[in-house]
Amino acid sequence: MPATIKPNFKVEAEVFNIQSDTPKADDIFLVDSNVWYWYSYTNASKSALPYQISHYPTYVNQANIAGSLLLYSGLSLAELAHQIEENERKVFNPILRAKIYRHNYPEQRNKVVYEVQTAWSTVTSIADCAEILVDENTTNKSLIRFQTQLLDGYDLLMLEAMNKVGVKKIITDDGDYLTVPGIQVFTANNNFINTAKNQGKLVVR
Repeated sequence: MPATIKPNFKVEAEVFNIQSDTPKADDIFLVDSNVWYWYSYTNASKSALPYQISHYPTYVNQANIAGSLLLYSGLSLAELAHQIEENERKVFNPILRAKIYRHNYPEQRNKVVYEVQTAWSTVTSIADCAEILVDENTTNKSLIRFQTQLLDGYDLLMLEAMNKVGVKKIITDDGDYLTVPGIQVFTANNNFINTAKNQGKLVVR
């Protein structure tokens, strides 16, 4: 059986291991959507790895207690709602197609709505919004970045949100952010941490 092929990340960001890092009062973090999912959604454990539902919520709580400024992007609502609906569908009946689940089971839809509202309320109760207007100027900047950085469309807009508010730190489990110069990635993913260490980009403060 062939070995699993892993992405060849060229690490340009500074990388911090949240398993050993201590948040500080003057830290300002943008929290990525998946981290909010693991932090705020009651059934996240059904679709997450153990370290994801352990280390990320713990670090976000530590940052909140320390007085760090936590930020979310309004873009995260779309991804959070999608992930919650997908997980609820799989728990209910994994063979159902998404639109059948959404339109044919009103009781389930009510549950999804409740879970999304509860999760989003949790997010907004401890974090401020990093506002971004997805207009022509923003999309043009994203397309320029797309030519030189190996990111998907969603990450491009998240980075524009970070740039707009002048934030360099992001708490994330997404390896694509490792390749972005000028930012600081706070992660619990041991593969990313080891990759950064091997390339001299792992930072301890």
